[in-house]
Amino acid sequence: SVVYLQIEAEVQRRKQLIHQSVERKAIISKRYKRKHPEVYILQESFLAPDFLEIVRYCTSPDAHLHGLLHYIESFSDKRIYRLPVFTEEFCQAFVDELENFEQSDMPKGRPNTMNNYGVLLNELGMDETFITPLREKYLRPITALLYPDLGGACLDSHKAFVVKYSLHEDLDLSSHYDNAEVTLNVSLGKDFTEGNLYFGDFRQDPTPVPKYMEIEHVGAQGLLHRGGQIHGALPIASGERWNLIIWMRSSAIRNQLCPMCNKKPELVEAEGFGDGFTETLEDDAPETVNLCSLW
Repeated sequence: SVVYLQIEAEVQRRKQLIHQSVERKAIISKRYKRKHPEVYILQESFLAPDFLEIVRYCTSPDAHLHGLLHYIESFSDKRIYRLPVFTEEFCQAFVDELENFEQSDMPKGRPNTMNNYGVLLNELGMDETFITPLREKYLRPITALLYPDLGGACLDSHKAFVVKYSLHEDLDLSSHYDNAEVTLNVSLGKDFTEGNLYFGDFRQDPTPVPKYMEIEHVGAQGLLHRGGQIHGALPIASGERWNLIIWMRSSAIRNQLCPMCNKKPELVEAEGFGDGFTETLEDDAPETVNLCSLW
């Protein structure tokens, strides 16, 4: 039937995305001249002192959820939290690097089907040297206390990208949920007005969202939320905004049930982290990707 052929064509398109991304990464690695090479390797000096204090608390022997909530801002009962992450100086250098890349003639992959402007950080070469240590050393102690039911203590892979909103490009982001157990969304700047994030209910149908709460994005600060929390971004009124998004995944959770289709995952081979699913240890197979979530 026509529908079957359309589905098969979409499956093949999604499989090709993996290979195209690998090709782009190789070209960028070979040809792109970095403007701020220092931002590619995570250093503690990039991180806000208050963020480091939060991590110190979370790694102390007596750390518990109630104690952590003294250090971070909590919103309603939706398990959405705001906390400082980076220094202003790092954010400025990072955005300058991203703009340099954007203005180059390098090939660029879209973060996803909803964001037409932005950068996939694994293609830029930041996964191993920046995002992975950030997730393992600094974010996981925090998510272990905030989201133990979602595998917060064993977030073992991620997809990281930067999105850009400006008046003549992407203005906003409609309601959706993430292919992640836990999401970190950090506002990197620049100057912008309006553009608050909004949150509906957990595992709610993305359209329409009848009731939601707005949360302001504060520069250099991040919002942590469950991937299944319906959310979006209201239109900015002026300026431009860059956001770092890290979708953090726990294979122990998602191997049981795909968060995108709520079924037992059917896996195909992928490069790198894929979509965070893993085969059983006996197979010792390559990393795998779930096709229903390769949007």
